[in-house]
Amino acid sequence: MNLLAIVGSPRKGKATDTLVDKSIEGVKSKSSNCNVKKLHLADHNIKFCQNCLACRDSKSEEPVAKCSIHDDMDLIREDVLKSDSLIFGTPVHMGYVTSIMMNFLERICWTFAKPERKILTINGCPMPRSNKKRKAIIIVISGIVPPLYRRFCDDATKLIKRTANDSLNAKTVGDMYAGDIEHRGVDYYLGRAFNLGRKLV
Repeated sequence: MNLLAIVGSPRKGKATDTLVDKSIEGVKSKSSNCNVKKLHLADHNIKFCQNCLACRDSKSEEPVAKCSIHDDMDLIREDVLKSDSLIFGTPVHMGYVTSIMMNFLERICWTFAKPERKILTINGCPMPRSNKKRKAIIIVISGIVPPLYRRFCDDATKLIKRTANDSLNAKTVGDMYAGDIEHRGVDYYLGRAFNLGRKLV
């Protein structure tokens, strides 16, 4: 199994990093045959999407359409392509994913998807270019908002879940919201992160 962990926090060694690592431990506890790559998006040069639509309009039969921008995403797309399982980890900023995670999601949307799905009366919704099935888990962290109020400040999980499904053909098998981390501390959520990782196997 090829596992790709994608970290959308601008800070290393903090709550997001720690909980993603604990989930990786959970995966390894159930699978001895697991190749893990952890990707800190903040370490890479990922330019913002220019909305040129070259990827969306590509008629290529390849699992990934070419992007007009050449930066670190050229290599990151290869990592995503090889993956069987994915871990997405991000703090919530203003109730949403971080800007670096959003940038990543925008850049994979139409490179990995084509506008051929019809939902209700809407034509042109994203559909994965590849038939390869993947699994994903999502870890979202909030410094001050407790889980009780998650529904008021967590649009991040829904966005990642939808993008993972529509672009990467990845079924989300579990997610967690680590809220009020500034008061509860990261240790409070370690067990849940470990068990979440086990769901990927």
